[in-house]
Amino acid sequence: MNALLIRQALLDNRPVDVRIENGCLTQIAPRIDAPGAEVIDGRGKAIVPPFYNAHGHAAMTLFRGFADDIELFPWLQEHVWPAEAMLTPEDVACATRLAIIEMIRGGTVFFNDMYWEPATVAQVADEMGMRAAIGRLFIEERPGHVRPVCQRKSEELEAIAPGLSNRIQITFAPHAIYTVSGITLRRIADQARDAGQMIHIHAAETVAECDACRREHGLTPIAWLDACGLLGPRTVLAHAVHLTDADIALIRDRRAVIAHMPVSNAKLGSGRFRFEAVVEQAGCRTTLGTDGCASNNNLSMFDEMKHAALSAKLQAGNPVAGHAQTVLDCATRHGAEAFGIEAGVIAEGKRADVLLVDLDHPLMVPCFHLASNLVYSADTAVVDTVICDGRVLMKHRRIPGEEAIVAAMREVARKYASLALGGRRAVGAL
Repeated sequence: MNALLIRQALLDNRPVDVRIENGCLTQIAPRIDAPGAEVIDGRGKAIVPPFYNAHGHAAMTLFRGFADDIELFPWLQEHVWPAEAMLTPEDVACATRLAIIEMIRGGTVFFNDMYWEPATVAQVADEMGMRAAIGRLFIEERPGHVRPVCQRKSEELEAIAPGLSNRIQITFAPHAIYTVSGITLRRIADQARDAGQMIHIHAAETVAECDACRREHGLTPIAWLDACGLLGPRTVLAHAVHLTDADIALIRDRRAVIAHMPVSNAKLGSGRFRFEAVVEQAGCRTTLGTDGCASNNNLSMFDEMKHAALSAKLQAGNPVAGHAQTVLDCATRHGAEAFGIEAGVIAEGKRADVLLVDLDHPLMVPCFHLASNLVYSADTAVVDTVICDGRVLMKHRRIPGEEAIVAAMREVARKYASLALGGRRAVGAL
């Protein structure tokens, strides 16, 4: 990999050159000589950490706008799951490519994925230069018996894993406590511990889920996961909306990771996450994610940051809650730390995950406080250049091959148009 030299970008409000070699930030200084390096003009740009999307379903870009404005369980049971039964590996590959294009344009270099065809998703992410955590999906057909299709897809993922780069990690992804029994959850906890791999699960997302768990087990979902041995520093709890004070203390003490999805939570009416209590008071390890495009409907971490900050203030009745820097940290360095990625900050010796943000974009002018602008006013249009592990994924807003990926996705989407909510006809060329 050739050396890169970012010339005169602003870091902590001072112009610097940044040298990147072998995927690392090797030197940061006022001026650097690097003969033969590829030079990226950083003038008028801020150099900042990229985003780490802690929970999502990348291939659900295929279902963007597919079934909106309905409750979670009818949404899943009557629309999403029947459509997913039609998915082919080729469809998932196409939808994942589009998701990665969207994420790159929005400054995201990593996503934590739980979905069908995990081997396909892993290969596409690797080919496109992204970081990803790809889950072996567990859904049961009856207690203690995982669906054969899940087992088969997990085996496919295991088969290709040795050939993947170290940007791709494999996780255990039991879907939720209402689709995976305690028998299997306990087995997963043991296997993940032995393998040294992370666990990724939907948890405490809705009132209905919490009520059902109390009826069946006499415990909250968080307490039930702890009883099954799943709660620990390598477990990612997606959503975690409905938490008691005891749940918050348990998550903090076990050092489990919360993936907060404020946009999806709001769109599905799932509830308000207690950001101030969980993050700013208890100090629970908290990251941000987008969820999938079927329930968001985009993959913008800028949207997540703004909604996280605003919903924190609304929920707490306190304008100080959801401080911009705290929220920005959740989207960047806390996400990297949660997944063991030596990045998330711009410092010598760290892996070269980098964004250049256009300070001349109208949304960034004036810029009294960079964190405030990024959280409250910016959107994906301010991202100029994206580098992941030293590889340039987008340079000055251009991504090679983007047009072909978008065209292919339109073609795939045609076969699903008749299944969209209400049988509505797709507008224009999809």
